[in-house]
Amino acid sequence: MSVPKAYLRGQSLSQSEEEYTDSLLEPYMEMICCHSVQDSLLSSNSRFTNYRGILNWIVILLTLTYAHLFLENFIQHGFLIDLKKAVELLIGDSYWPHLYLILAANVFPIVSMILEKSQEKGTLSSSLAYWLHMGNLVLLAVFPASIILHYETSLSTGGALLSLFTYTILWLKLYSYQQVSGWYRQMECTKDGTKHVIPQESDTTLCDLYYFLLAPTLCYQRDFPQTPRVRINVVLQSTVEMVILTQLIVGIMQQWIDPIFQRSKKTFVDMEIAARIEHLVELATPTHFLWLMFFFLFSHSYLNFIAELLRFGDRHFYGDWWNADTLGSLWRNWNVPFQRWIQRHLYEPFLKRKFSEKQADILIFIVVSGLLECNIALALQRCNLWLFLNMMFQLFLAFLLERFFVGNYGNGLVWLCLLLGPPLALTTYYHDHYMSQRGPSYGLQSVPLPQGEH
Repeated sequence: MSVPKAYLRGQSLSQSEEEYTDSLLEPYMEMICCHSVQDSLLSSNSRFTNYRGILNWIVILLTLTYAHLFLENFIQHGFLIDLKKAVELLIGDSYWPHLYLILAANVFPIVSMILEKSQEKGTLSSSLAYWLHMGNLVLLAVFPASIILHYETSLSTGGALLSLFTYTILWLKLYSYQQVSGWYRQMECTKDGTKHVIPQESDTTLCDLYYFLLAPTLCYQRDFPQTPRVRINVVLQSTVEMVILTQLIVGIMQQWIDPIFQRSKKTFVDMEIAARIEHLVELATPTHFLWLMFFFLFSHSYLNFIAELLRFGDRHFYGDWWNADTLGSLWRNWNVPFQRWIQRHLYEPFLKRKFSEKQADILIFIVVSGLLECNIALALQRCNLWLFLNMMFQLFLAFLLERFFVGNYGNGLVWLCLLLGPPLALTTYYHDHYMSQRGPSYGLQSVPLPQGEH
């Protein structure tokens, strides 16, 4: 290789000579200049995102850690899992009171259907039908609460929770049914530019209404997208998932959480601060696992099972909440059917009434938090406001830290709030209920205490 002498003497070269010289010196320049401005991979400025190896290491480490915890639990307490006792605790002495309460709920959709048909035929005015609908919804909200409070000794905790959950879902569906039916009538009255005296009667039947009540959605419309057929493989897969997850949930409750409850001597209300923090830290991990399993059991396996049997086409039941970098994004993606109902029947009406977006978000969060608190308080016959205050603190935290915790830091904050948030508050409720009801015959199984704790 020969470099032009003019280049060595520092003289100017022609363009062709410069290109030829650069091509000759390029390999040497790469070997001589090996440094450039760049950040370390683990720094936030490096924009490095491929942490798969670290994730695999964390999974293996967590697996070994919890395998040791489960082994230690079995050595201390023995095998405590008993599905039969879990079912007895869920339904109490008899399942008939819960069944009667749920069957009585059929009265309310039939009344809603009669009111809608009366409006379509012109026998009821819109204003009168609206107030009758509201009265029907008020009775729907009050009826289960009054029955549970009056017959608290006849209804088990599990039966009360199931009944309240059923009535809450029914209330949301019937509210959407009456409001959307009114929208349909308004659209039919004005679709040709004229206002008819009597709206055209729809072909909605009682079977259509019950299809909506059973479908995995809270928002009503007359025609739902449907799949061509029922896929047996999807039904079987969802069934297997539900069976396995149910047994895992019962196992965690009986084998992991129940021994912690058995070692408690006081309720959370009566505990000292140090003891309360110790119990919360001890309950955080199993409660978090239960929360995630309940999510997959209900939002994925159960809703897909029902959707497949009904050939319901819209299977978007949840978003990628695990990637959420804000608490608002978490709750918007956690339960998509409920979020759609909120958007359609609360958020948009608030905006039309000149509320700002932030005011609407705050009001909706308060309403949802109060609804959850009421259901749990009614079922467990106690009201400590822990769940409501926990969610209010999360709302305050979301507005306070949304500018500082973004990206990966925001996602870490979301997981921390999910670990120490509403799931743990629910567990404290159940802990105090368990302590108030504990007796010689209560509990999933008598748990032997470890050495030194007798």
